[in-house]
Formats: sequence, structure tokens, C-alpha cells
Amino acid sequence: MDCLFCKLVARDIPADIVFEDDDVIAFRDIAPQAPTHILIIPKRHISTLNDLTEEDCALVGRLQFTAQKIAKEVGIADDGYRVVMNCNEDGGQTVYHIHMHLLGGRGMAWPPG
Repeated sequence: MDCLFCKLVARDIPADIVFEDDDVIAFRDIAPQAPTHILIIPKRHISTLNDLTEEDCALVGRLQFTAQKIAKEVGIADDGYRVVMNCNEDGGQTVYHIHMHLLGGRGMAWPPG
């Protein structure tokens, strides 16, 4: 298994886990870009957004719902937060296992990057 996030799911590497259920795991980013920076990933490996199928719609919705739940739990929901999913190199994806960034705790500029 070469995927960093699959190794994390398998507990082969450590992580600061903030949420876990049967399908999703969320953990603090090791190089945070905001005071709150949490990555939310499916436990099942999917390389990029381009690899999603219609059968994955509920799983991607679960990622969004998890972001909202965590935002409330860590106290950033009322002030606001951003969720981002990158796809492939030009989109900024560096780990090829889909993941959602939950960013908050500071104002977010637009456009990003």
C-alpha cells in the first residue's frame, strides 16, 4: 500500500484524529494553512474526484456533512469556514486519495491561491 492516507486509515502511521465513523476519518493537517485545518477523507481509497462514480455520491455527501459537524464541534461554524477539494496537479492535489480540507479560525480571501 503506497497511499499515505490509506496507511493512516490502517493505523500504520499516526494522526491527530478528530472524527471517525465506518466510512470517514478526519484528522488535523500536519502543515496547517489556517488555525483550524482538518482533512476529511473516505476510508475507501479513491484517487481523485475524476474517479468518482454515481455510487460515490452518498460518500461525498458524508464528507460534506462531516465537515459541518466538525466545524460546529471546534467552534468555527458561526464565524465561517471553507471546505476545499483539490483535483490533480494543477488543482493543487498532492496526496492522491480524495480529501476535503476544512479551514477556519481566520478570514478567508478570494480568490484563493
